[in-house]
Amino acid sequence: MRLADLSEIHSGYTARGRLDPVLEGGVPALQLRDVGASGAELGSGLQRYDLGALSQRYFVGGGEVVFRSRGEPNVAAAIRHPLPEPIAVIVPLVIIRPDMGRILPEYLAWAINQPEAQRRLGLEAQGTGLRMIPMPALENLEIAVPDLSTQKRVVELSALARREGQLLRQLAARKDDLVSAILGEAVKAADLKEIAR
Repeated sequence: MRLADLSEIHSGYTARGRLDPVLEGGVPALQLRDVGASGAELGSGLQRYDLGALSQRYFVGGGEVVFRSRGEPNVAAAIRHPLPEPIAVIVPLVIIRPDMGRILPEYLAWAINQPEAQRRLGLEAQGTGLRMIPMPALENLEIAVPDLSTQKRVVELSALARREGQLLRQLAARKDDLVSAILGEAVKAADLKEIAR
């Protein structure tokens, strides 16, 4: 099913000038740098800006998906629900508001980030210096939509697989540290034996 048939899609807020963070007041804003390359985690500690009387359409409160339409990679991230306060979304991020009766935000982000969807979006990319995915390419992206319980299981299994990968990387790093420590101790012991002769 076309993404546009499953959700409302529109661009984030286009700032009319440079955005300068404020220490007090303002609203938190989600920018390109705040969405990780894997799309799975949003950065913490968003900066706040005085954006004036901004339309509610540019805010997310949780349950939406944001998509990186420029640069690489062009991944999506689900916005956790609920957020402590609404967050403004800044271009080139795109806001996707899924019909939650048919598709879960976490599943939608997962589906957009799959290799086949990324390949299809890549075929539509424009620009040589800075890659951009045009809005029609995103709107026409075909998404498989199983029932909600299957979507939930897919999201849970994907999260478990990511966690397993993190744990395996940590284990490998600790194993390397342990081997280095053992070899270092062996070298010291051999050196002490040589001195004692």
